[in-house]
Amino acid sequence: MTKLQIRAFLYQLGCFAILFVSARYLVERYTGLTDLWIPLTAFVVGTILSPKFKAIKTQDGEKLYMKWVFTKDVKEIG
Repeated sequence: MTKLQIRAFLYQLGCFAILFVSARYLVERYTGLTDLWIPLTAFVVGTILSPKFKAIKTQDGEKLYMKWVFTKDVKEIG
């Protein structure tokens, strides 16, 4: 794995973790769900809302891109 692939993985993991913990707290606090349904719902919400990062080799070298559900286009990072 290249440096940018590792960075993309860490960005994606970090964003998912933040959204998962936030969604888990909100689901636990404000819904009537219990047991396994709390982390399962938080997992689905985190997976859907988390941005996707990918390192792609181009003619100019390897670049890092991000796609998010709230934006229409793919954005180049760094």
